[in-house]
Amino acid sequence: MRELWPRRLGRELTVLRSGWRVGVSWSMRITVAAVAGYVVARLLFPDTQPLVASLTAMLVVQVTPVSLLASGLDRVVAVVTGVALAVVFASVVPLEWWSLGLLIFVSMGVGQALRLRDNLIEVPISAMLVLGVGALGAGSAAWERIVETLVGAAVGVVTSLLFPPKVATGSAAKAIDGLADSMSELVNHAAARLAELVEEGGEIAPSARRWVEEARRITHDEVPRAGSALDHAEQGRRFNVRAVGTPDLGPGLRQGLEALEHCAVAIRSMFRALADATSEQAPNADGAVSDLLLGLAQTFREVAAGIDAFGQLVRNDASPTAKLSAEDVLALQAALEGLQEARARLEDLLMVEPTPELRELEAVVLSTVRRLLREMDLQQRVRRQLQLGRPVRPRTPYLSRPAAPGAPKATPSRSPSTPPSPTSSPTSPLEASPDAETQRLPAQRDQRRKKPSS
Repeated sequence: MRELWPRRLGRELTVLRSGWRVGVSWSMRITVAAVAGYVVARLLFPDTQPLVASLTAMLVVQVTPVSLLASGLDRVVAVVTGVALAVVFASVVPLEWWSLGLLIFVSMGVGQALRLRDNLIEVPISAMLVLGVGALGAGSAAWERIVETLVGAAVGVVTSLLFPPKVATGSAAKAIDGLADSMSELVNHAAARLAELVEEGGEIAPSARRWVEEARRITHDEVPRAGSALDHAEQGRRFNVRAVGTPDLGPGLRQGLEALEHCAVAIRSMFRALADATSEQAPNADGAVSDLLLGLAQTFREVAAGIDAFGQLVRNDASPTAKLSAEDVLALQAALEGLQEARARLEDLLMVEPTPELRELEAVVLSTVRRLLREMDLQQRVRRQLQLGRPVRPRTPYLSRPAAPGAPKATPSRSPSTPPSPTSSPTSPLEASPDAETQRLPAQRDQRRKKPSS
């Protein structure tokens, strides 16, 4: 996989150059909060160096307003708990190695019982700092630390409210497009290398195993990274004044990430099937097998083109000022047409494979192509965006499916197993509400005719 490292490094450098402004803005928010916490605490305790207030403000100022509220409250509870434990220990036992270990153990247990999450470690830290003062000064040290913590938490909350973070929709779109680039580069590299090995008569299985490992890395590392960026962008809109009046682009990004995740798993299975089919294949294959493998290389190129076009469309569609570009749609449609031709070609070749292993390989590649066509279909993208944009409603239980919490009970006027009529639903699954904010394709009418009632 040495050929992929230069391109991957170049992509990371591009992301670093394009995101330096966000890093500078985030550093400024942290600096302002820390300095403000120190100044305010110094006014209350002139003869001290209230670095605890600065540290609290730095930890409370999170990247999203939602996590800020929870983090500030959890940190205050953690500090108060740690200080209370330290005061009790300082009045009972001296500071020795065994008392320190016991204090840390008890503090961690109490923090876990209080479910303090990321601020769990603050309980033993506060206890150790106060215990170090000793039994005589533990009361004053505890009081000062509690007040400094409250000041730092308040300054952190006020700083985030006055200087809210930017909604990271653009960063999430770049992360999803980067995931698509990684997938398309891998499949393109596999197509070129497979064609070279077939022409040179080399072994394909070792290279196929490396492609499987790279596909596994993408599904284990890059897919969760893009998911974290999207979660961060979705949380950044809540309680953020900078998100007021801006369109909610989360459903479009969520659909793109889900589609690429499913495609990544299918591609990994495709490479695994290629490695299994060629593990016992002779290096110098006959003409029919060579033609088959060259056809697979062409299919890989069409798969890579489709993923690249889909990732570009998702990224451009997520721009707050952009509309659905005709060029992006045409590029994706052209890539989908190539995949449809590949599907037809694979269906024809599936009936004339020389060996069961190659026949199974053709079936797996055909399943992968069908999966990509289904996930990247524009109408499917519209339907999924509408589902993600609507609030989840509890479903009526039927047969063996249990009722969801708060779900309405089935009425005897209609059988639970009978689906509702299309005309009885308030909105069609392809029709957008008037106040919908996510960019979507034009709605289409449902052309199905109702069955005559008996």
